Amino acid sequence: MTFEVPAHSANDKPAGRIRQKNEEAIIKAAEEEFARHGFKGTSMNTIAQNVGLPKANLHYYFNNKLGLYLAVLSNILELWDSTFNNLSVDDDPAEALERYIRAKMEFSRRQPKASRIFAMEVISGGDCLSQYFNQNYLDWFRGRAAVFEGWIAAGKMDPVDPIHLIFLLWSSTQHYADFASQICRVKQSSRLTKQDFEQASDQLVQIILKGCGLTPAAKA
Repeated sequence: MTFEVPAHSANDKPAGRIRQKNEEAIIKAAEEEFARHGFKGTSMNTIAQNVGLPKANLHYYFNNKLGLYLAVLSNILELWDSTFNNLSVDDDPAEALERYIRAKMEFSRRQPKASRIFAMEVISGGDCLSQYFNQNYLDWFRGRAAVFEGWIAAGKMDPVDPIHLIFLLWSSTQHYADFASQICRVKQSSRLTKQDFEQASDQLVQIILKGCGLTPAAKA
């Protein structure tokens, strides 16, 4: 079974509108179940009931549970990775990094369940992601690291290890989705609000940019 993330390829073709709408509804329902029960504890029948489709229709879009699970993972990875593609050596690094950090934090706010499913998959060994971490992924990752190397070579930012900087960008922003319950206990709140995410984004921008020798833009 193939695992494709369009952000790593220039050959992606959009699906028809109706099919895309139905797939999005199915993936959203699947996220709820996979986040709550894990891969083994999730039932295709329950997903079909939650999305309001006969189980046979569900299998029309996704052959089996593994295919749907991979689609859920691919969906969140496409959002993350396509956003990362927007960084260019021609950009101002302070502006580009701030946009990226805020975009990733918004994904954590809006799609925390998908982020947690990805985290659980990686922590459990990432067997279902074996095709994701392939040569295309390595080439894509090196291309992203080359953007930071270009900024450093041009004297636009301090010399830091691009690989560790990328890991920091990912882990810090996804923490607010994956470990929201821990944060809520520390803050003594029932949930993280939009304001919480905005304040956290401000802090991450300050800390990460200054660590790269960059000056964050003054808030209006």
